Amino acid sequence: MKEKSQVIFDRDVIEFVTVAAEFCNYMERTEGIKRSGFVDTTLKILPLLYLKASLLPECHTIGEDLPENYVTEEVYEVLRMNLSGLLAGQDAYLDVFVEDMKYSDQPITRYISEDLADIYQDIKDFIFVFQLGLNETMNDSLAICQENFREYWGQKLVNTLRALHEVKYTQTEEEEEDIEKEDNCGCCCHGHHHHD
Repeated sequence: MKEKSQVIFDRDVIEFVTVAAEFCNYMERTEGIKRSGFVDTTLKILPLLYLKASLLPECHTIGEDLPENYVTEEVYEVLRMNLSGLLAGQDAYLDVFVEDMKYSDQPITRYISEDLADIYQDIKDFIFVFQLGLNETMNDSLAICQENFREYWGQKLVNTLRALHEVKYTQTEEEEEDIEKEDNCGCCCHGHHHHD
């Protein structure tokens, strides 16, 4: 029994916990952040989160009861709405990599805000229990988080990464016009090269 609970002190676990906590903190503090900054930072945290989750040592539940959850429907909904407001017109994306596609030739509309809130839910529940510092529940929350990563939030993360990448690197004409206005200070002709 003792050996099993030692998994939670493994270096790879500690590193995952660190990145997971950082992800949660960032998702909870989006007030006043510009969309471009949010997209930038999220594009850096998500691959790191994926990497650290994939490096986790094998972990199995040892307790009888499931650890308690932190994220209620209300917590989830508030976070999702905040992210949706922040992403605005860039929130929706088309997902062609879903089970439903077997039965439909139409891509499904997904929302980055919803994906991130789903990932947050699994990660935050894990972090909440882990920070209580009880070895057995720490172990079990890690095992559950790892299983959820394989079956659930790992795929969500990859999907939303693709959508966020598109938001960052495919600027709309409107955004490009704004950038041109900023570039063109009127004292010289830079900014005109955009039209070539």
